[in-house]
Amino acid sequence: MIDLRSDTVTKPSPEMRRAMAEAEVGDDVYLEDPTVNRLQDRAAEIFGREAALFLPSGSMGNLIAIKIHTHHGNEVICEERGHIYNYEMAAMAFVGGVLPRSIPTDDGILHWDQVKAQIRPKIYYRAQTALISLENTHNLAGGTVYPKEVSDEICDRAHELGIPVHLDGARVFNAATYLKRPVREITARFDSVQFCVSKGLGAPIGSLLVGTRDFIEKARVYRKVFGGGMRQAGVIAAAGLIALEKGPLRLEEDHRNARHLAEGLARIPGVKIDPAKVQTNILVFDVSGTGIDAHDIAKELAAQGVMAGAFSAEVMRMCTHLDVSRAQIDQALEIFARVAAGQTVSA
Repeated sequence: MIDLRSDTVTKPSPEMRRAMAEAEVGDDVYLEDPTVNRLQDRAAEIFGREAALFLPSGSMGNLIAIKIHTHHGNEVICEERGHIYNYEMAAMAFVGGVLPRSIPTDDGILHWDQVKAQIRPKIYYRAQTALISLENTHNLAGGTVYPKEVSDEICDRAHELGIPVHLDGARVFNAATYLKRPVREITARFDSVQFCVSKGLGAPIGSLLVGTRDFIEKARVYRKVFGGGMRQAGVIAAAGLIALEKGPLRLEEDHRNARHLAEGLARIPGVKIDPAKVQTNILVFDVSGTGIDAHDIAKELAAQGVMAGAFSAEVMRMCTHLDVSRAQIDQALEIFARVAAGQTVSA
C-alpha cells in the first residue's frame, strides 16, 4: 500500500529500533529515566526554553497548555479549522471547562486584526479571553505556514493585553524548513509550544511541551492527572531523540514530493488544487468536479493500493512523508487518474 493518509503512519527506522532495544531506562514518574531526560533537555535546548516534558500525544500537550493558561468559564481563540477545535474530542470544553472562540480564515492563518475583534471586553458578565492558540503548520488548511512577523505580532499585542499565546506546533519543524529559520526563532514569543516527534520526524510515538521551568512543573502534574505518567519510557524516547536530531534534515524532500503530487493532481480532470499554494507536506483538495463522492474515491483508491483521506463529500487530503518515495507518488497519481475517470477494480 502507498499510504498518503498522514505523516503519522511512518514506521521507525532500523536505527530507531536498535536505539529502542538498547535504551537505558528508569522510572520516569520518579524522574529517573535517563533517555527521557536527555530527550527533554535536548528539546528545551533546540527551542531555547528552560524545560520540556515528554508526552504520549500532541492532543495531551495542547490540553495541558490550555489547563495551565486558563480557568473554567474562559474562552480560547483559535482558527475555525484548528486541530484543538476539530480533532481533540472537544477536550478543551469536556476537560478544560473553556469555550472555543473560533475564527474562520481562507488559509488557516490568523492576523491580529481578526484576533483583536474577538477578544472579550473586560465586563464581569462576559466570558473572558484567556488564551490564543495558533497552529503552525495548519493541518486542515493544507499545511500552511505562519509568516514569523504575523505570529510575532499576535504574540506581542496579546501580551500587551495580558493574554498568553500557545502554539500547536505539531509540525512546526515543517514550518521552520519552509521559512528556512530555526524553530527557536519562529516560536520564541509563544508562551508555550507543543510539537510532535511522531509525525514528519518519523518517531513511532510521542510529543513534547516546552516552556518555562515553572510551566513544565505544572504540566507534569496535569500529565499525571490525565493518565500520561509513563514508567520506563526511555524505550520510546530513544526513537524520539533520533527523530529530533535527524528528522528535520530531510523534511524538504517531503515538501518537494508534495509539490510534485499537487502538480500531478492538478492535471487530473475534476480535481481542483493550486500547486503554487502548497507550502509543506499536506495537500487538501477538491474532487467535486469528478462527480464522484470523495469517500467513494478514497475507498476505490484503497482497493487499488493507495490510501488517502476524505474530509467531506468534496474534499480530500494527502500527506507526504519519509515512507513514500517519488516513484510511489507517480504510481499513486496514475491510480488516482483512473479512479477519477470512473475506472474501478470491478470494471
